[in-house]
Amino acid sequence: MRRILLLIALVTPLVTSGQTKLNPADYIYPVREVAQLYSANFGEIRPGHFHAGIDIKTDGVEGKPLVAVADGYVSRIVVQAGGYGRAIYLTLKNGQTAVYGHLNRFRPDIDSLMQADRYRRKSNSVDRWFTPEVFPVKQGDMIGYSGNSGSSGGPHLHFELRDTKDQRLRNVVSEGIISPTDSLPPRFMKLHYVEIDSLPDGVCIHRPMESYAVVREKEGRYRLTREEPLPVGRKGYFIAEVTDRRNGVHNTFAVWRIRTEMDNKPIFEFRIDHFTHAFSRSCDAVSCYPLQLTSRNEVIRLARLEGAPIFCYPTLEERGLIRTQVGEQRTIRLTCEDDCGNRSTLQFIIEGREGQFTAEQPDPSLELIAMRKAKTFRSDKDFTFHLPAEALYESTYARVEAGTIPKVDSGVVVLSPAYRVLDAKTPMRKAATVTIRTYVPDSLRSRAMIALKNWRGRAALAGGSYKEGEVSVATRTAGDYFVMADIQAPTITPIFANGAELRKQLTFKVADNFSGVASWRLEVDGEWRPCDRYPSRGILVFHFDRPADGGTHHYRLTVRDSAGNTTVKEGTYRH
Repeated sequence: MRRILLLIALVTPLVTSGQTKLNPADYIYPVREVAQLYSANFGEIRPGHFHAGIDIKTDGVEGKPLVAVADGYVSRIVVQAGGYGRAIYLTLKNGQTAVYGHLNRFRPDIDSLMQADRYRRKSNSVDRWFTPEVFPVKQGDMIGYSGNSGSSGGPHLHFELRDTKDQRLRNVVSEGIISPTDSLPPRFMKLHYVEIDSLPDGVCIHRPMESYAVVREKEGRYRLTREEPLPVGRKGYFIAEVTDRRNGVHNTFAVWRIRTEMDNKPIFEFRIDHFTHAFSRSCDAVSCYPLQLTSRNEVIRLARLEGAPIFCYPTLEERGLIRTQVGEQRTIRLTCEDDCGNRSTLQFIIEGREGQFTAEQPDPSLELIAMRKAKTFRSDKDFTFHLPAEALYESTYARVEAGTIPKVDSGVVVLSPAYRVLDAKTPMRKAATVTIRTYVPDSLRSRAMIALKNWRGRAALAGGSYKEGEVSVATRTAGDYFVMADIQAPTITPIFANGAELRKQLTFKVADNFSGVASWRLEVDGEWRPCDRYPSRGILVFHFDRPADGGTHHYRLTVRDSAGNTTVKEGTYRH
């Protein structure tokens, strides 16, 4: 019975990938008065997540009118410092949910309710859900204005369509809801080959990667720079670095699908039409993660890792692996397609080479991490690293080793040695629990957390807290872990002279040395006021929401970092 249930679980994503297509006639464009150009598309592979929607350029400015794409109602509004910032969710009558992110402001009635809620709760963030009768909308109704809030690098609208029932995200371009101007086929940038062999315990051992240059023969057709057949081993797979462009912009885009044919027979296809947020992090298994971290292109592994999701591989023969015998020649054709239907091909001959790569038994000091089993590593009594089952995307070997502590600034106190189990370029699907036992002075215990040396070689915060001689954290980032205490408070710099006459807003530059801004509170004349944080710009802003009275007002801004260090800034302004 267990095997039957497992089979159903594996097949279900393939069945649901044949879900009913959306009808483009049901929708209108979500933003007005723009050139309809784009900066990102659906499914882009980013370290840690697939991009969940499309990014529509707003001509470099904020304040473009946003409209309901179809009949429905406002079901949710969110105001937060990160993520989508100001966001509005519309539940549509056709079974979809439309998401608009990074807004400047909502339409007046929604904005008034949101502000009232912030004042009532004395909270800078909002997450409110609504029933259909509160804010019904007709197609074309105004719902707000585009902006640059949240984790945004410039003015734009992030737009999504989701199935309301299960929140499955849809590719609005491949389904014809949004139709960009695009006559440019994808580009092959580089090709890599990895020969593999497996040990009896199931661990896949990789031979060092071999890389090959690619040139364009003409638009849409590529070849390797080498003319002779490409030598390959008995068993292996390819990795393709690809990218895409669109007319009228300099941005790069994700490819929609890539297919491998061997001797005219399809053996592999990756395609991104949909996903749920539960699978978003699996992009780290779809890509070759160590290369993806440093590449400006998409680095797609043309084979499926053991722990990668099955739904994005509609064609999969022996996980996409390519087998050859010595002297055997085979024709490989890679076809890359964007979500507007443009295609490029890369075709070449492979030939089985002499010699055979054989996986060797690992060093006895290494311990097996079986992907589907939990594993705990310990170093005496000072360090524990626990991985839950299926925390990694493939089985591997590891051990506790001495790590290195990167350079930290004077505001950070290092309180333990560093420990390493997994290389910093190892992707993790589930969080590992890291515990380090070390002496922490009483004065630093409230500020003690775990940091790590990341893949860039820099110190980064993992988080966690001190309790009974130990500091623990749950983290999905691998690296060299150590205990530190952040003892430096944030800085606050008003972007106005004390006592200045201001018309629209109070703006403060806010920065922190390491652990990051965690909370803030603004009071004006002793009363709480809502204050918006824009992390990409490093500012806090209070938008005046009451008429000017010509008087002098006193402000008090309190900012706290993740370690509990606090800074208070006081002053006056006239409004």
